[in-house]
Amino acid sequence: SQQWQDYADKLTAFAKHLLGHGVRLAYHHHMGAYVETPTDVDQLMALTGAEVGLLFDTGHITFAGGDALAVLNKHIERICHVHCKDVRPNVVKLARNGHWSFLQAVINGAFSVPGDGSIDFPAILTRLYLHGYEGWLVVEAEQDPAVAPSYQYAKIGHDYLARLVDAIPRLGREAA
Repeated sequence: SQQWQDYADKLTAFAKHLLGHGVRLAYHHHMGAYVETPTDVDQLMALTGAEVGLLFDTGHITFAGGDALAVLNKHIERICHVHCKDVRPNVVKLARNGHWSFLQAVINGAFSVPGDGSIDFPAILTRLYLHGYEGWLVVEAEQDPAVAPSYQYAKIGHDYLARLVDAIPRLGREAA
């Protein structure tokens, strides 16, 4: 639609401006936002210029019904920042079936840190490694801190990703 094209043109212009100042725009797809589903991400990437980078969020793309590894593979050339968030499929199913709001899903534990859900982080990190990705990997989980204490869960996610990153040269050779 024309609205999509107008939005994409503005994003591309803004991204070009930022690149002129040494900053790459990383567009964050997100639940409850204009760009949420894998189809939305595909459309945005198709309509914007290469100057628009993609902030790839494993949890949000999975919650939106996508296969995180498939979306990563499709848009790997544009990915310039990664949020590593896991999902609990049983809670996501309840959220979808119960028509929960995004906030209700978060409070009820749809998301967690890497290693505490169902996302295949070994495959995702191996793919990023084989592609030569050198950007940030952010440990993230939108959770109720009264149920999942922030520091404790951040450490769980960090330690899990660190173990995977240490193993990647071995995993990468096996996958190649």
